[in-house]
Amino acid sequence: MRFNSIDSTIPFSTLFETCSINPSAPIHILSISHSSNMFKNILSTAALLSAALAAPTSTTGGNHPTRTDTHLTGVTHTVVVGQGGLNFEPANVVAQVGDIIQWDFLPANHSVAQSNFADPCQPLADGSGFFPGFAFATQEGKNDHVFQLVVEDDSTIWYYCPQLKGEHCKKGMVGVINQDFDSNERTLAKHKVLAAGVEEIVVPPRTQGGEVLVNPDP
Repeated sequence: MRFNSIDSTIPFSTLFETCSINPSAPIHILSISHSSNMFKNILSTAALLSAALAAPTSTTGGNHPTRTDTHLTGVTHTVVVGQGGLNFEPANVVAQVGDIIQWDFLPANHSVAQSNFADPCQPLADGSGFFPGFAFATQEGKNDHVFQLVVEDDSTIWYYCPQLKGEHCKKGMVGVINQDFDSNERTLAKHKVLAAGVEEIVVPPRTQGGEVLVNPDP
């Protein structure tokens, strides 16, 4: 809207009834003759309102917290998968927060998936457990890749081999990290008994957690 000259004889109410302010259009005031301070203040307010309406609205997304990386201790515990048959060697590992668990894979086609004590041979119900997939098949010797997991707290981690062919988990291919040795009920031996009695072995629906790396010691 552009004002070149305003007749001071026109009442203010009549003037504003006939003027339509477009908030997206700039206001240029070249000259206002015989105007009062009140009228100047009204025009200034209108200009500020126009600028505010034309300005883009700032929005922020929801909170997306990220996990702070655990300080690494430099200690790596190696578990050999398939050592001497359907075994994890060692199957019971005691580790500190910041240690790395590394699984090396021998023939034929194994993997590791997180479970819990009471429900062996199936992934965690909330879908949060690790599973690198079946990416470690080998005919002889170690696979060229390993799976590593950083120990982030001192809670007990149960896991199993989800290979359906040969029912590896039911035949005792389960392992544990930081077993609670104060409990006589939640032991690796009793977990193997539970695993032997499951009706089915469940392969997790997606790969997640940990990291698959080139074997640093092939």
